[in-house]
Amino acid sequence: MNKLFRIGLAGCFGLLVIDAGIALSQETAAQRTRVIVASFNKKKDVVREKKGVRVEKYKEIRSEPAILKNIRDYSGSYEAQGLGLSLDLHVDSHGNVTGNGYEAVDQDQRVFRGYSLKNARIDGALLTGTKVYERGGTEPFEGVFINKTSFESPTDKGMRSFGIGVIGHSVVLDGGVTIDKIFYERK
Repeated sequence: MNKLFRIGLAGCFGLLVIDAGIALSQETAAQRTRVIVASFNKKKDVVREKKGVRVEKYKEIRSEPAILKNIRDYSGSYEAQGLGLSLDLHVDSHGNVTGNGYEAVDQDQRVFRGYSLKNARIDGALLTGTKVYERGGTEPFEGVFINKTSFESPTDKGMRSFGIGVIGHSVVLDGGVTIDKIFYERK
């Protein structure tokens, strides 16, 4: 009987470890989602006065995770406007995610390389996977589906867009400016 008790106790302990692991991975996904979404928020309110002329500049971007009821609704074509970067996603009813994309290799934005998204999964609004490049090599992929609202003034009602906020891959623009987060808007 003592042996049966130990086996039962070990089985219960094993289930607790599995449940704790699942809870930990869910908490990690929620934390990563919050961190990535927060990196896409921005507010700039500047007033300058020079020689009696007052110039005001206002820009606010509010982002929130976009958790859709039907996982297949994440499927679509996404583009980072003005950067020539694109991503096509397909999500089936079982939650299997596949995708293909293009990104710039040089700062002149003239040479692009293609990749496939492998081992991708969606956890809440968090999209993770591995980019596998056509000519070899891999790189982790991490992004969040976001509803982004842009305001041009404090009284503006805002312009809303849906897309994927991606971090982890830097793009160098003309003049040496480096962007380390990219918003791919759904077309």
